[in-house]
Amino acid sequence: MALMTIPIKTPKPLTAPPPEEKSAAVVAMGWLHTAKFLTTAPQLHFLPPLDVPEIAFVGRSNAGKSTCINTLTQQKQLAFASKKPGRTQHINLFSLGKQGVTDAVLTDLPGYGYAAVPKADKIRWQQVMANYLVTRENLKGIVLMCDPRHGLTELDEILLDIIRPRVEAGLKFLVVLTKADKLTRSEGAKAVSIMELQAGGGEVRLFSAPKRIGIEDVAQVLWQWAHPELPSVEPKTAQ
Repeated sequence: MALMTIPIKTPKPLTAPPPEEKSAAVVAMGWLHTAKFLTTAPQLHFLPPLDVPEIAFVGRSNAGKSTCINTLTQQKQLAFASKKPGRTQHINLFSLGKQGVTDAVLTDLPGYGYAAVPKADKIRWQQVMANYLVTRENLKGIVLMCDPRHGLTELDEILLDIIRPRVEAGLKFLVVLTKADKLTRSEGAKAVSIMELQAGGGEVRLFSAPKRIGIEDVAQVLWQWAHPELPSVEPKTAQ
């Protein structure tokens, strides 16, 4: 079956806004707010071929992936959070870019590891995600969602092994420790230190939607991944 193609406008040359006009957080959050549903695919061969940077969100069911995406994009229902975790088994793409020009794509991969999902489905989706993470040519970075209270699961470890060669070759990798509001400050610092050792070269950030922890920080990381040709925009200093 032929790949479905979706026309993507060629982005115009971008310039970073002067630091005195916009902070890094404002630029990044404004960019993420442009997210729009692009397409959904039940299998890899239904994904459209794209030539813009793609950033994939992965993680165990109930790790807070949908909440993170919705919080970053400031849209309550962009990423669908199923009432039955693990049942949403499609790859969903969201376009990013201002003035109708797509300059990056967010990919929401199905959550994995939920006990109620039949074993055959688990195996099938593990294979689908492995193939995606290894073969998707325009994949620029991976965001792994993890509940720090439980740490990395066996499936998380398998995912890390799968992507390690691409990370060593330059693929960006970020571990987002969700539900950070459930941790004390010392527990949060300890969780970050442990995960930095386990992440194998990836970055680590604490994140909490209710307490607004780490939202702007993660947004800036994603912005820089998608726009490496632009200089970093330094945050404003408090007056």
